[in-house]
Order: sequence, then structure tokens, then C-alpha cells
Amino acid sequence: MQDSLESVLGHRFRRPELLEEALTHKSYAFEKNDRRHNERLEFLGDSVLAAVTAHRLFEHYPDEDEGRLSKRKAVLVSRPTLTRWAQRVRLGPHLRLGSGEESTGGRERASILANALEAVIGAVYLDAGYKAASDMVTGWLKEEVSGVDEADFKSRLQEIVQKKHKTPPEYKMVKTTGPDHDKTFAVKVQFGARVLGSGHGKSKKEAEQAAAKDALERIEKE
Repeated sequence: MQDSLESVLGHRFRRPELLEEALTHKSYAFEKNDRRHNERLEFLGDSVLAAVTAHRLFEHYPDEDEGRLSKRKAVLVSRPTLTRWAQRVRLGPHLRLGSGEESTGGRERASILANALEAVIGAVYLDAGYKAASDMVTGWLKEEVSGVDEADFKSRLQEIVQKKHKTPPEYKMVKTTGPDHDKTFAVKVQFGARVLGSGHGKSKKEAEQAAAKDALERIEKE
């Protein structure tokens, strides 16, 4: 099965044990009494991903300041983006999971997929160096960099919620404060009775974006 994954990744491992480790969740290692799992490679891959992404954005947006570049980078290295990439290369079927994770949908869990993808990046870096890892990540980034909007948190949240529940989230005004010429709006976003996030802003649109951003940050911690 690893041959098919290597084909999709565009990298043939000289040390296939690195890819095996990148695909090994700690639950599997614990069950097998094996110390090797993918968390160390994930740590390494996270740094490589950050460097490659920062470089691509630096080149693509020569007139933007550090603040805007940082916001764009945050979108590109976020869990929803990494999960989407992991699904695109069909990483899930190749993962080595413990029986508990296997039985509870671990192959489709966003956190496991995103972390494993970072581990794969780290494995490619160790196997063939920075350029090989950079080329792989750049291939994924090409479709993202031009269109990424650091402020479009509502669209990202809707994509995630609709994919899981088939229904978009709902935004509700909680309160407004301040005089008419300087109002502050408070908004919450929810799915059913569950509040996903909340936010404030000087306009309803700004408050909704802030609420969506809060919801995304909470989802990434789940």
C-alpha cells in the first residue's frame, strides 16, 4: 500500500521505515509496545511546513506587511487545510492505528490526519532533504496561495460544518453596545443548540468573522 501513497506524494523513500513511522499513530505503537510513532516527525514536519509556506507567501505577496502575511500563513497551516490535503492524498487508509482509534473513526479524524501529514513532511525532509520536502509542499500550496483570504473565516467554517452535518452554521446577534455612531456588535455562531464560537466587531460582518474565527480555533483544539 505504501507504493501507492509514494506515487501520490511524488516521492520514493530511500528509507521506507521513515514513511512507516510517519503513518504510525501513538495508539498503535502503545498496543505493539513499540516506541516509534509519528509525533517527533510531526514536530519536525510542522517546522518545515511553516518555513516553506512563509517563503511561498513572501514571494507571492511582495507588497504585504508581516501582519497580513502571518494571517495568510495561519490559514494555510491550519488543521482544516492540512486535513483537506491529507484527504486529497488519501492518507487515511495508510495510517497504522490502535484498535480504539480504529473503531471510533480515527482514519477520518481531522487531528489525526493533519498530524500525520505533518509527520510525512518531516519524513520526506529526513529522507531526501529540504528541497524534496519543499517541492512536495509547494505542490499542495500552489492551489491555495493565490486564493487564500486571511479574513474569510465564515467560508471555512461553513465548509467544515456542512461537510460534517450537511447544514450550515447559524449566526445570531447577542447584543449591541455603544452609541449609534460607534456601535459594537456581539455575535455567536452555533449549530443547533451548540455554540461554536463568539466574537465582537464594529459591524455585523466583522463580528460574524470574529465568531467564525473563534469557532475554527476551538475546532482545531478538539
